[in-house]
Amino acid sequence: MPAVQRAKILNSLTDEQAYYLQNDWQLLARPAQRIPSGVWFTWLLRSGRGYGKTRTGSETVIGWAMAGYSPIALVGQTKADVRDTMVEIGDSSILKVAPPWFRPVYESSKRRLVFPNGSICVIYSGDEPDQLRGPQHMKAWVDELAKFKYPQETWDNLEFGLRKGDNPQVICTTTPRPIKIIRDLIADSRTVQTRGSTLDNAANLNPLFIERMQSKYEGTRLGRQEINGDILDDNPEALWKRSDIDDNKVRQIPELSYVVVGVDPAATSKAGSDDTGIIAAGKSKDGHFYILGDYTVHDTPQKWGNAAITAFHKHQANKIVGETNNGGEMVEHTLKTIDSNIPFKAVHASRGKATRAEPVSALYEQGRIHHFGTFPELEDQLCEWVPGAEKSPDRLDALVWSIAELEGKTPLENFSLSSIATTRFRG
Repeated sequence: MPAVQRAKILNSLTDEQAYYLQNDWQLLARPAQRIPSGVWFTWLLRSGRGYGKTRTGSETVIGWAMAGYSPIALVGQTKADVRDTMVEIGDSSILKVAPPWFRPVYESSKRRLVFPNGSICVIYSGDEPDQLRGPQHMKAWVDELAKFKYPQETWDNLEFGLRKGDNPQVICTTTPRPIKIIRDLIADSRTVQTRGSTLDNAANLNPLFIERMQSKYEGTRLGRQEINGDILDDNPEALWKRSDIDDNKVRQIPELSYVVVGVDPAATSKAGSDDTGIIAAGKSKDGHFYILGDYTVHDTPQKWGNAAITAFHKHQANKIVGETNNGGEMVEHTLKTIDSNIPFKAVHASRGKATRAEPVSALYEQGRIHHFGTFPELEDQLCEWVPGAEKSPDRLDALVWSIAELEGKTPLENFSLSSIATTRFRG
C-alpha cells in the first residue's frame, strides 16, 4: 500500500485498535504462513533457515488454542529444544509472540502450557518417543522432525494419539533432510506442503546474513537444502548412501564385545575451524558394528576432552582412540590431564581420507554397521563428503577411526580387505 494511504489508515485507528492490529497474525503473516484451507492431516512446512518456520508454528498453535483445541502436543528434538525454541526463549517462541491478553502460563514441572481459556499444550521430545504412547491430542506441532533421534517412532506414536476432536491435525516445521519419514510425508495424500526459501523472509533478516548466505552457499548442495528447503538426492560422488544407513538402523543393541570412542581433534577452536569429531562405537560378537553416539563439539581442548571422557564412561568403553596428525601428543595429554586413568591409543593417518574411509563405507553397504537412532549431522556428513573436498569431515574421521579400531587394525590402511566379502570402491 502506498505510504501516504497506509499512514492515513493507521492514524485513523484508536489506540485499542492499533494495539490489537500489532498482534494480529492474519495481517502480519505472509500468505504461505497462514493455515492452509481444505482437508488435510499434516501441514508440512519445509524451508530454509530463517524463513519463519518457528513463528508460523507458534502462531498456528496459538490460533488453535484460541479456538479451544486441547490438548495440543508440542514435539521437538529434545525437551531443551522444545523449551528454548518452541516455548520460552527463542524470539519466535509461543511465550514471546502470544498476544498479551492470551499469553499462556508455562508450568515447566508439568511439561505444559496453559492458556487463559484453559487450552493446554503438552511437551514431548523426539529422543523419548514412548512418552507419546497413550496420550491423546487434538492438534500437534512437530519442529525439526528431520533432526530427531527416533523420527519414525516419534511420528508413529504421535499419530496414534491424534484421535480427539473432529479434525485432528499436525503442523510439521522442518529444514528437510532426505530421510524416509520426510519422503513418506511428502508422498502422503493427507499432507499439504508449503515450501519456502530463506530469502522469502529477507525483509526481517539481517542484510549481512543474507549476503553471507548467498555468497557462500548459493548454488551449492548445502545451500539448496539449508536456504531453499530442497530435499536432496544422494550425492553420486560421495562414499556413503543414505539408504545403507537408514535401512540398518536399530532401536536395540546386542551385547557388545568391545567399545571405543574415536576422536578427531581440531587444530584450533576458532569460529572458522573444524569441529572435534567424537564418535562412540561398539562391536558385537557376530562381527556387526554399532554407532552409539555422536558427541562432536566445537570448543577448546578442555571442553572436547571432557566430552570424549563423558562418552567413554557413558558407554563403558574400553579405550579412546585419537588421531595425532594435528595435535601430536596434545590429544593424550589433554585426556590424561582430565582423567589420568583413561586408556588411550594414538593413531596416525599416513594415507588419504578416502583410502581410510572406503573400507568402512563398504561395511555400510553390507549392512554390518548400524546406527542406534539417528545422528543428523553425522549422517549428512557421511552422505555429502566427497573425497578431495577442502573441508575436513571431522565426524566421519572419528567414526572411521572407531570402526578401524574395533575391526582390530589401526591405522585403517592396514585394514584387511579380505575380511570384507564384497568391496566396491567408488571415486
